[in-house]
Amino acid sequence: MFNRRTDLALEMRELLLEAGEALTEIDGVRAEEELLEKDIKVTTVEILDKNGEEALNKGKGSYITIELPNDWWMEQNVYEAACKACAKELKKLVGGNSLENVLVVGLGNRNITPDAVGPVALDYVLVTRHLIRYMPEEIDERLKSVCGIAPGVLGITGLETGEIIKGLSEKIKPSLIIAIDALCSRSVKRVNKTIQLSDTGITPGAGVGNRRMSLDEREMGVPVIGIGVPTVIDAATIAADAIDLLIKNMRENAGGNQGFLEMLKGAEEEDRFLLLKEVLGENVGDFIVTPKDIDEQAEEMSRIIANGINIALHQGISLSDIDRCK
Repeated sequence: MFNRRTDLALEMRELLLEAGEALTEIDGVRAEEELLEKDIKVTTVEILDKNGEEALNKGKGSYITIELPNDWWMEQNVYEAACKACAKELKKLVGGNSLENVLVVGLGNRNITPDAVGPVALDYVLVTRHLIRYMPEEIDERLKSVCGIAPGVLGITGLETGEIIKGLSEKIKPSLIIAIDALCSRSVKRVNKTIQLSDTGITPGAGVGNRRMSLDEREMGVPVIGIGVPTVIDAATIAADAIDLLIKNMRENAGGNQGFLEMLKGAEEEDRFLLLKEVLGENVGDFIVTPKDIDEQAEEMSRIIANGINIALHQGISLSDIDRCK
């Protein structure tokens, strides 16, 4: 299997299966799918042991992917179903962990829209720690203690995000950390339509190939749940997919340049991708691409994540309750 850039465990598994690494499933990996209302698809990929870790190049744990239908942001009922699905899957990952003091971290750069999912989501998270601490008699008992921070990025602050969160964690001693970040996909159909939740934490900057200090239980000392949305895709991946579609179209339609088609068909998929990567790198640079309507889509995905967190953490809270609070 060759390295098309992706942060989604689901896509890593798909690449291995497509490459013929396994007939039905990969050793050390278990996957199951579920279709929810409004055609929302949930796929859970569990990495069970060292074999699974090496195969998918990810840590042992659960990776839950929520895939929304096309044009989901145009329908309010799909948005509401997505919020509920996010809350449902987040509750699974929280499990028996205490919710008495939860820290939500919005990773990324607010000034760059594809990287602003974390900070924007934090704007919609219902933070309550200060209220519970200073005016507990006024607070509904259903509300848990939740605080949040958007630490910025290394290029602006000069500080490693992991260092900021670790120092803050040692001070306020959260029972759980939830980190939100932008990710990278290898499929156009999943950009701004997919949410990945994981109990293995998250690595800031991974989506654009700029990995920093990890936010995980080993580094932070408390359980860390990572939530991410793929907002970008590698330009070489788009070009490779375009060539695959071209081959398919030429094969299905008689005529055309059959010699050119045979040449393309004869090349291995990996060779075509590496050639495109080299050509693009030499002529236009290492491009990461995002949709033209990223502003609207990223905003809505951020709200879904935030409301999923709100519903999952605060007992009996509904979307209408949240709208009255924010």
